[in-house]
Amino acid sequence: MNAVEQLPDGYGERVKIDLQKNKTEALLVNGLALVIMLVLIEIGHLVVPVQALLRLGITKLLLMVIGVLLYLVLHELTHAVCMKYYGAEKVKFGYTGLYAYAGSDAYFGKKPYIVIALAPVVVWGVVLLILNLLAGDGWFWVVWLIQVSNLSGAAGDLYVTAKLSKMSADILIQDSGVSMTVYERLSTGLTKEC
Repeated sequence: MNAVEQLPDGYGERVKIDLQKNKTEALLVNGLALVIMLVLIEIGHLVVPVQALLRLGITKLLLMVIGVLLYLVLHELTHAVCMKYYGAEKVKFGYTGLYAYAGSDAYFGKKPYIVIALAPVVVWGVVLLILNLLAGDGWFWVVWLIQVSNLSGAAGDLYVTAKLSKMSADILIQDSGVSMTVYERLSTGLTKEC
């Protein structure tokens, strides 16, 4: 099942994932993002020593900041394009002060939702990797830090994907942008734990 606009009969709420209200999950996701960032900076240092950051100059630093901001917009647009592709009638965008988001009132099947969740990190990860390979040492850190933003910023998407992958194939996910609610068939037995 791709997406439906109404929750089908026989489905009930299994779990809600809200990274703003659930402090434990928020700390876990932000910790994961920090670990990913530190590992990627170390990997980048092995390619081009991190001291090269000190020699970037104001123009490259400004382009890097613009690149990160542009990436945030492209990340959410990628989610939105996938939501529309899988049948969402309307997608809404916002920023909570902590997270930028694309959300919908539609209910997505498990496989389409995992594609929606992972599409930005995969698509932009490949694009940024190619740019890094073409950029040369002088531009390496400009592009690499955008890639670091891509991969560490996807910690929430990775967390949700890992959580959903353990659930049954017939779940439905509604992603409002700030929280996700997972529904399952009532006949499979409702539980609030994942």
